[in-house]
Amino acid sequence: MPIQILMPALSPTMTDGKLAKWHKKEGDAVESGDVIAEIETDKATMEIEAVEEGVLGKILVAEGTEEVPVNQVIALLLEDGEDVTALEGGLEGAAEAPAPAAPPPPADS
Repeated sequence: MPIQILMPALSPTMTDGKLAKWHKKEGDAVESGDVIAEIETDKATMEIEAVEEGVLGKILVAEGTEEVPVNQVIALLLEDGEDVTALEGGLEGAAEAPAPAAPPPPADS
């Protein structure tokens, strides 16, 4: 079953953050300790390192997405011997990031 990569909490008070940049793309091999993404908060930008190894199977949250809740699944990592067909089972409980809210229509004057 694919490993779910979650949006980390970079501080005790963090509730969401911006997924600023992916350093790996789908299909890339990932080793433990590799920098896979950059996360921004209102106070800092931090690099996120992989804690497992495998192949980045599916990115669920696009670069530049703001207000990604802590602990939301942001990507799926395929373990050794898994292929893309395993991704279907790895999506259980993983909701893709909601689309950004549309701005409200202008008020009639």
